[in-house]
Amino acid sequence: TRANRITTTSSSGKLKETFESETPPPQEMASSRPENAPFLFPKCEDSVLPDPSRFFSHNLLSSPLPTNSFFQNFTLRNGDKAEYFHPYIIKPAVSSLSISYPTLLRNSAFFYEVFKADIVISGSPDPHSRKTHQISSFSDLGVTLDFPSSNLRFFLVRGSPYITCSVSCNSITISTSHEVLSFSGNSPCTKYTANLSNHQKWLIYASSPVTLTKCGSSSFHCPGGFSGIIRIVVLPCSNPDFESILDRFSCCYPVSGDADFTKPFTLEYKWEKRGFGDLLMLAHPLHLKLLASDNRSVTVLDSIKYESIDGDLIGVVGDSWVLKPDPVPVTWHSIKGVKESSYEEIISALVKDVNALDSSSPVSGWSYFYGKVIARAARLALIAEEVCYHHVIPAIRSYLKIMIEPWLDGSFEPNGFLYDPKWGGLITKQGSRDSKSDMGYGIYNNHHIHLGYFLFAIAVLAKIDPLWGMRYRAQAYTLMADFMTLGGKWDHSNSVYTRLRCFDLFKLHSWAGGLTAFADGRNQVCPSEAVNAYYSAALLGLAYGDVQLVAAASTIMALEIHAAKMWWQVKEDNAIYPKEFTSENRLVGILWSTKRDSSLWFGSKEWKECRLGQQLLPLVPVSEILFSDVKFVMQVVKWTLPALRRDGVKEGWKGFVYALESVYNKDVAIEKIRGLDEFDDGNSLSNLLWWAHSRD
Repeated sequence: TRANRITTTSSSGKLKETFESETPPPQEMASSRPENAPFLFPKCEDSVLPDPSRFFSHNLLSSPLPTNSFFQNFTLRNGDKAEYFHPYIIKPAVSSLSISYPTLLRNSAFFYEVFKADIVISGSPDPHSRKTHQISSFSDLGVTLDFPSSNLRFFLVRGSPYITCSVSCNSITISTSHEVLSFSGNSPCTKYTANLSNHQKWLIYASSPVTLTKCGSSSFHCPGGFSGIIRIVVLPCSNPDFESILDRFSCCYPVSGDADFTKPFTLEYKWEKRGFGDLLMLAHPLHLKLLASDNRSVTVLDSIKYESIDGDLIGVVGDSWVLKPDPVPVTWHSIKGVKESSYEEIISALVKDVNALDSSSPVSGWSYFYGKVIARAARLALIAEEVCYHHVIPAIRSYLKIMIEPWLDGSFEPNGFLYDPKWGGLITKQGSRDSKSDMGYGIYNNHHIHLGYFLFAIAVLAKIDPLWGMRYRAQAYTLMADFMTLGGKWDHSNSVYTRLRCFDLFKLHSWAGGLTAFADGRNQVCPSEAVNAYYSAALLGLAYGDVQLVAAASTIMALEIHAAKMWWQVKEDNAIYPKEFTSENRLVGILWSTKRDSSLWFGSKEWKECRLGQQLLPLVPVSEILFSDVKFVMQVVKWTLPALRRDGVKEGWKGFVYALESVYNKDVAIEKIRGLDEFDDGNSLSNLLWWAHSRD
């Protein structure tokens, strides 16, 4: 299994054993709980969640299912909203699949990929067969989409320049929303060329001779009972060498792809391929940055280039890639430390913040806001350790116990965790009853972010009170496993949680949308909170001495940081995004699969301080790595500061702006921090002063 391949030199297979010991197979959920069995949150008997059986094949339903995947739209509502597969946008219909090589609509506020049905592949539908498409299998990097009514099977693998379709004894029609200007084939009838009125040129390859006849001005048809493989690819330029390269690699196709954490700070892609010859895939800019220089099994073809909202996609030959992100340290305290001369001011704030802790004070029952409150208190304990003021830690410990335990033992009356057997994951009482309650947590929105705050607080409490940590270890690992399960393949049956619920192993960052169908695909606003989720999982590993968990979580955290720097942070010399957007923005507001927006869910593009805060919070030691480019920090603060003059700007957001300003203008920023009266609910004066005084 994949879990056995996730190893470190000192603890091979440990993580898989942890998950299996903490989360039993689904069949055990239905049986009576034996003595010494792992902790299980109560099962949710009824919820607002959609029924997965409509689109997943029957053999997949007995295992946990993905709830934030690259093909999620294909599983929701009518299953007909598009998803992005690099370089194509794919949109299913009842008996057909539409393919778009999108153009980019751009302005200073947003830009997005425009879907047009450049190519539509359809078969002759059987009126007595299943009407909807069916997901028959999926992997880290691909999904197999079946159309039973027309005997079509599509191997949709991300980064493939070709769309691959298996046809079984059926006629096939290939059409377009444009006019076909010319259509021709070679003498063996295994390759056809279509020139469209939108200036696109498409190549069609067949594994065996097939007769395609033009019908009207916008379609061509194979009338016989063809069986075999059809591959379709757009030719994005007129260079004849480009076409010859596509010809050369047209006979080898991927059907799935796995992403394996072979060792710390290493991720290896392995594609299952069929046909013959070498495999041609496309790499986005972050892939190219992380491709190991000593990876002799791949060849980069700079001449093969496709446009993408994420930057140019470049051809790579090879069925195994090795990606190596820069190692990132996981520390409880600041990386460079705080000078002893700064202790007094931090301690003064610390005493006030600890004295203000009151477990009887009203607090939101929503898991996100509750998590921020307990994580804020946990930060105080770590700051106290760093400035050698341990007197306040007992009070923090008592507060954390009172606040955390009701969520872990099920006694928190306003809300609580439940296990959802439909999709396989932790939801909440409030979220199970109302899809909009608890910020959509009940439909799998933001799971990594909500649980990241809980894990941070639990990890700190386990550190300062090891006996408490051992008592609640099972519950802690259950929360972590909901979004950090690594063992087994996607169709695994040895865990009650899906593999890496939120993390996209192709884009190399997390998504937050959950089981909601969006026209622009998946989305995420706060990469810093995603970083915090995996950072907190790594801290949990430190607290329990779990070397394997530390290695896995810190590797994912490092990838998340790389992705945030590439796609959320918009430097003045950014060469990936359109100039119209980069001239006005230093940060993306909402990053979608096929769109980049300067606005936020709750605010307009003018709320620049909110954009900055949403990509810095929570302020923790690893934030220093996320914003390690001082030149960019100066750019983003300069861009943000004028927005603070707007009426109604909350001081909590100002605190994050001043925190970044302290990276290069420490004394001025500290004076501004001292003047703040309010703080974000996950932040504090102690935390801001700790951060500012730990800047070099």
